[in-house]
Parts: sequence; C-alpha cells; structure tokens
Amino acid sequence: MKVSVVGVGYVGLVAAACLAEAGNKVVCVDSDEGKIERLKQGVIPIYEPGLTEKVKDNEKTGRLRFTTDLAEGVRDSLIIFLAVGTPSADDGSADISAVLDVAGQIAELMDGYRIIVTKSTVPVGTHKAVSDIISSKTEKPFDYVSNPEFLKEGSAVDDFIKPDRVIIGTKNPAVMELMKQLYSPFMMKKQRILFMDPASAEMTKYAANVMLATRISFMNEISGLCDKFGADVELVRNGIGSDSRIGNAFLFPSVGFGGSCFPKDVRALIYMGDKQDCPMTIALAAQQANHTQQHRFAGRVVEYFSGKTDVRLAVWGLAFKARTDDVRESPAVSCVRRFLEAGFKVKAYDPAAMETAKDVLGDTIEYGQDYDILDGCDGLVILTDWQEFRNPDFQEIADKLKSPVIFDGRNLYDPAYVRKQGFEYFSIGRP
Repeated sequence: MKVSVVGVGYVGLVAAACLAEAGNKVVCVDSDEGKIERLKQGVIPIYEPGLTEKVKDNEKTGRLRFTTDLAEGVRDSLIIFLAVGTPSADDGSADISAVLDVAGQIAELMDGYRIIVTKSTVPVGTHKAVSDIISSKTEKPFDYVSNPEFLKEGSAVDDFIKPDRVIIGTKNPAVMELMKQLYSPFMMKKQRILFMDPASAEMTKYAANVMLATRISFMNEISGLCDKFGADVELVRNGIGSDSRIGNAFLFPSVGFGGSCFPKDVRALIYMGDKQDCPMTIALAAQQANHTQQHRFAGRVVEYFSGKTDVRLAVWGLAFKARTDDVRESPAVSCVRRFLEAGFKVKAYDPAAMETAKDVLGDTIEYGQDYDILDGCDGLVILTDWQEFRNPDFQEIADKLKSPVIFDGRNLYDPAYVRKQGFEYFSIGRP
C-alpha cells in the first residue's frame, strides 16, 4: 500500500520504518528541514534498538523516503497517518493544535479520496474535531480512523512488529478491511486487531496508560509502607503477581514513572474528567503518588548526608527508563535537581541519555563514564534500570567511592549480597 506518515518523531518514525519493512511504500513528512535532512543522511534523531537499521535498509530499497513537502505525501498516498506531537498544555490538557493544523492542510491538498489515520495520542472527541476541519476545507471524500499507538520506549520496534493488539477506530466496514490488510503482516501468528468506534479507540489509549501508571504508583505506595513495617516489597510483589487476576507486569517498585506518555496522559485524563464533571480521582491519586515517590527517594539521600559539607554524588542513569535516551519528565532528572537544591555536586553517567540530559540539566552537573564518575564521590545513586548496571564490579565501586554507600532507586541488587561486599545499601521497600 501507499502510505504517508506526517511527523517523524518517536511514534511516526517507528511506524513508518516498520510499515516500510512490511513492503509498503512510505513517505515520511515533517516540517523540520534539519531533521529531514539528517534522516536522509542516515542520522536517526532518537535512540531506539533496531530502528536505525530498519530506517537505513528501507530507505536504501526505496520503500521509505523523507520530505518536507506535505503535498508530496498527500499526493502519493491513500492512507495518511498523523503522528505529530500532542504535548501537555499548562492546564494539563493535550494540545492538539498541531493535529488540527495538519488535518486542515491535508484537506486543502487532497485531490481525491483519502483515509486519515490519527496515530498521535489525542483526547476523546478529537475524531469529530479533525473530521469537521477536513469537511470544512474540502468536498473530496475521506474516512477517519483512530489508531492509537501502544509502543514502549526501548522496545518500540518489537512492539509494532509483534503487537499485543491493534486498535482500529472506524465505523466503515470497507475501511476496516483496508486497515486489516495494512496490519496483516504483523498478524501472522494470531489475529490481534480490535475494531471499535473512534471515541472508544481514543478512550482505550488513555485508559491503558493510566491503568499502568496506577499500578506503578500503587506498588510505590506499598513500598513506602513496607519500609515502615520492615516488610519486603519484592516478596509482596511476587505474592500478588502470582495471582492470575493481577499478573506481574508493571508491579516493580521504583523511584517513579516518567517519560513522554504516562505523566502527560494522566494529566490529560484528569483534565477530561474535570471538564465533564466526572472527576478522575484514581488518576489524580496516581499522579500525586508518583510525585511523592520521587520526593521520598531523593529526600532519603539528602537526609543521609544531612550536616555534611561538600557532598559529591555519583549518579548512574538519567533516562526515565532503560533502552532509551528520553529524559522527558524523568524521575532521575527530578532527583538530580533535588540533590542540586540541597547543595550537592553531581557527576552522572547514562549509556544513551547524556546528550539529551544536557539539554535539560546543562552544565549544572558533570558528565562522565560509568566507573570514572565514582572517583572521590560520597555515594552512588542508581536511578535508571540499565542492564549494564545490574552486575557491576562492586570492588571497583568501593575502591573509588570515599565511603561505600549505594542508594538504589530501581532495586537492582540483592541487599544481603551488596552488604556482604561492605556497602551500606538503601533500596525501595526492602529491609
């Protein structure tokens, strides 16, 4: 099929590369000339395992191309995906101005029937707003589809190729068949397409993300209570996760959730509920619990060094999670800022997020390599669950630190083992 993807950010680029890999001819459109030029040169703007190879391979075959010319994308495609950003506005709502703007431009460029597919995360009701704008600017026929993405940063390519489910929001049976055909290469083992109306598709996206954020926040609150009673949150997690009604996913206690999706979608759902006089009290509690967890963990570190001067901390991890360079609303960045406010000096290392972290932290901290940053520091704080942090050389850590103390915001290590190595070890919800 002939497809265009408008917006080559995280969602758009992954979708475009995977659709091209399946044999479709895909045009990627973005108004950022610098980004498009870099993509043509093989420079991928985000860190995502497997994405670079797919982009380069499919561009080489001609199935994937990049342009700033929206008219080219509209002209050469039957199906047009909207994957532009929908950031949080000041009031917590999702800003869909870019989606509406692109929809209007597409309408003016259409020379015949098109299927407009929204991949961006948009508030419930956006399907009507987009359809109204297109109808007001063209008499050409079109259909609208809500097709929310469910990609996890760090495994987005695999998530697209082997999805748990694909949500298709449309009422037109003919469009259902076309979308089913488009996604058929990713359904070879099992049919996992769910058809529903556009409003329900939009709601499903928010409900899924806020549900997952709530599970994380709940376990983080339980970890705080475990600290008070001397219980072990890891044993509790295994105990409740073995219940088939609950399962093990997203039950890992940590310093909190972050990234481009969960915080933004929680805020948006709270806003939608307030607007409809239907308060989203559980979503609000999850949001508050997440802020509390970050404050609690960082506060524990600050309290440990209370009264000491010239405190230097080594930090492993700046991305909000492993396998990504994304630091948007990262709990790690939040904690680092708290350490700076306390007057501490910070040296940090992250396998992928050093450059993106510099965009938000600038020169307020030092940056270096894993073990190098430990020299002369008063303690090590682990804030991201990178695989390379899971089995480190504890002897080298102890030799480089001024005092052997580790604050583990991801519960990466066995407490008894680390203490046998001579460390003071503080984790989350474990005695």
